[in-house]
Amino acid sequence: MTDELTTALHAAMPFTAVLGATALKVGPDEVVLRLDWDATRCTSGGLLHGGALMALADAAGGWCAFLNLPDGATGTATVTSATNFLRPVTGGHVEATARLLNAGRSVIVADTELRDADGRLAARVTQTQAVLRG
Repeated sequence: MTDELTTALHAAMPFTAVLGATALKVGPDEVVLRLDWDATRCTSGGLLHGGALMALADAAGGWCAFLNLPDGATGTATVTSATNFLRPVTGGHVEATARLLNAGRSVIVADTELRDADGRLAARVTQTQAVLRG
């Protein structure tokens, strides 16, 4: 099932394939994506780049928002994203778990936790997605 979800992720958001993200769980209540630590995704000192973390969170939150679109909507687009980095990711992987905070007619808000391979909170992202129509 994970391979099928990852194929769907990459088809819907091609950048996630370039990033190297995989999908672990997908549903309207929760979307979980994973990114393995790799030296090519790091800044100095072997720290997973913040942009990689933000991209993973944006993909998870965007998919969660898409799965909660109101009737008549055709898609979403990120309009704001606030990231709090709490600890570095220096190995293993990071998992982004996105959950719906609010689904309105014009905007959807998702909260995404990024946890390292030991389950420690590495970052938290709150994003607002515009609801697209037509």
